[in-house]
This record gives sequence, C-alpha cells and structure tokens, in this order.
Amino acid sequence: MNKIIDFNAKERLLAKMTAYVESVELAMEETSEAVPLLCRGFKQAPLALKHKIILLLGSFATEEVTGFLYEIMADPAQSGEIRQAASVQLSVAASFLNSPQALIDKLINDISGVDPETKRLAAFALGWEGNTQAAIPLIELLYDSDSDVQQTAVNALANLRDDRILNLLLERLAHGPLDQQRTILYNLWRFYSRRDEVVAVYRQYLEHPDEDLRFDALLLLGPVAGVEECLAVYRRCLFDRSPRIRRLALESLLALTAAQLEGIRLDIEKLLSDPDREVKRLAVKCLYKISHGKSSDDAD
Repeated sequence: MNKIIDFNAKERLLAKMTAYVESVELAMEETSEAVPLLCRGFKQAPLALKHKIILLLGSFATEEVTGFLYEIMADPAQSGEIRQAASVQLSVAASFLNSPQALIDKLINDISGVDPETKRLAAFALGWEGNTQAAIPLIELLYDSDSDVQQTAVNALANLRDDRILNLLLERLAHGPLDQQRTILYNLWRFYSRRDEVVAVYRQYLEHPDEDLRFDALLLLGPVAGVEECLAVYRRCLFDRSPRIRRLALESLLALTAAQLEGIRLDIEKLLSDPDREVKRLAVKCLYKISHGKSSDDAD
C-alpha cells in the first residue's frame, strides 16, 4: 500500500512540474510554490523534463535558484548536458542578482581547480555582462593547458561586454593556437562600440594562410559590415584559392541588386570556367540576376 501511495505522490509531483514548465505564466503566478517544488522534484524528473526545468528556473533571479543551479552544475553525478544547461542558466540568472558576490567567489574558486570540466562550466557561468570581477581570473584561463577551457574563457570574456577586453583578445588572436583563434573571431562581433576595429580584423584575416580562418573571417564580415560596404573585399575573394571561399563570396554577392552586381560582371564571368562545379553554378545565378534584374532563383 505504501508503494502505491509513493507512486501516486511521484506522479502528482511530475504532473505539477510539467504544468509549470508548460506554462511560464502559471509558474510566475505561483513562484513561492513553483520554485521549491521544481528544485525538490528535479532529481525524480526524466531527462527531457530536467532540461525544461533548468530553462524555466533561469527566469527566476533569486539566490535560491542560483544556489540550486550551481549545485546541479557542480554535481558530477549529473549528465554533461544537464551540467552545461545549468551553467548557461546560472549565468543568465546571476546577472540579475542584487548581490552575486557569494556566487562569484564560488565560481572563481572553481576555475582555479584542477578538473577541466569544472573549470569550463564555472568559466562559462561567470560570463555575464558587467561581471568585471571575473575578468582577470578568466584571462588567466586563456593560458590553461586544456583547449576547451581556453575556448570557454574566450566566450565568457566576450560575454562580459567590456570593450577593454578586446585588446587582450586581439593579442591572443595573433599568438594563440588555431582553435582559440577561431573562437575569438566568432566572438569579436560582440564589441559593438569598436565595430571598425573588428571589421579591420576580419579583413586582415582574409589574407591568412589558413583556409579555415579565411573562411570564418568572410563568413563573419557580412553580418558586421554588410556586403555592399565591403564589395571590394568580396570581389577579391572570388579568386581565393579555396573553392568554398569562392562559393561563399558568390552566395553573399547574391544579396546585392542587379545594378550593384553589374560593376563586377567581368569578374563573375571568369568563374564560368572555374574547376569547382558549385562555383560555376553560383556564377550563373549572379549573371542571371544581372541580366534579368530580379531574383536569380529561376537560374537553377
């Protein structure tokens, strides 16, 4: 009989947690009941529900919630996915705390440890806007022996939204390992107030001997500066030695108007004899757009 009662109690608990994660409005209305219940029942929840609970708890900026998320993040018995999710939401919730000092101290202590996974998770959790206390400890992680820890430190430093960090990242971009360089390139767009410097870096890396870095630089240049502003750059990339960079340049140019493309028609025509089949196909699309002055979809 006791087993039946226990089973029913667990089912009611799971049903109530499910109701909360499916209705944020209900969880907000019943915060004083919802938060303790979600924390208490978390371990009994199936994996999919655990993910939803963590996501929901990130909406509550309280010490109770951040304390719970920290425990989940630091618990080696939890799966890697769950610990990572807790780290992400911890960073979100902590940014709204009135007094996050105790949490900051815990996380900084964690990144000074020896376990790479703990360091990586704690580093990511420290990366919220305005958390300047974390800057120096995170900078030290750029030189960690574990590449995953290094890359997470780059992400966290960018998330601080402190433009003073940009100079440091550019220094590591010049001298760090390839994986770290790529991670830094993918985070430079966050430094909005120094847009011109970021654009200059992307343009510089289009001359880099490493194909992956050139491709990343071209991919990231468009969202920051726009194709029209950097037309000369894209025109030059039409003749990059890497076919995938030539493809990306053509795909980006298709966003321009027929009149804008007309000025580089001769360059595009040269690609009709390109050894890469996809480059030739994209060149045809560009030329079709120039000739018809409309979408090039019909050229396929």
